[in-house]
Amino acid sequence: MSKRGWIIFVVVVVVLLTGLVLISRSANPQIDTSKIDANAIQTASAANGNIADHVFGPTTSKVTLIEYGDFQCPYCGEAHPQLKAITTEYQNQVTFIFRNFPITTAHPNARAAAAAVESAGLQGKYWEMHNAVYENQSTWENLTSETLTNAFASLAGGIGVDKDKFIAGLSDPAVNQKISYDQAVAKKLGVEGTPSLYLNGKLLDTNVSQDLETGTGTKLKTMLNAALKAAHIALPAGES
Repeated sequence: MSKRGWIIFVVVVVVLLTGLVLISRSANPQIDTSKIDANAIQTASAANGNIADHVFGPTTSKVTLIEYGDFQCPYCGEAHPQLKAITTEYQNQVTFIFRNFPITTAHPNARAAAAAVESAGLQGKYWEMHNAVYENQSTWENLTSETLTNAFASLAGGIGVDKDKFIAGLSDPAVNQKISYDQAVAKKLGVEGTPSLYLNGKLLDTNVSQDLETGTGTKLKTMLNAALKAAHIALPAGES
């Protein structure tokens, strides 16, 4: 190869490598978590794409339950029905927050699923899509490319989301930023697997999540009741 040819080759390689670095940074933006209180409700800011924490229940309760979850994780899918029932029962007493922690090395569609839920959230349908994606996990977990997008768009349409806006939202930089922000907060706490549950800042033992997956969820309810009593908050009807 001539000297001129080598120069052109080197320039092309540098340009390609620079592009790959920029793409990587865009997909996984660096987020400074040093001043973030992971146990507090995260308000909208540039760091999270101006998408605040998604909160189910009161925002001012002294009892807060935070789940770090992966929409393709089979254990999260198994825990979902019990967790949904419990947070619904305690929706007037407990602040429940869901944060994204897609483990894409094991679950290649997890980040796309998180984007689908966040995109529906842009239209005010976050929890409806959150539930639909978990409850239909088996229908989309093995899909790829356009068929995966179509599956999510179908679920979104079923909950009343505008499909065109929904599809546009999947590639919205704010959605990507929100997911990366949640992951950064999780990593600050040392989260490694899903579902990971934190009650008032304390990581709950895996036997609690296992009971949600294969049992009745009684262990979590017992801990919620104890926390509510300690905060002098009346329990839901039927609980003691």
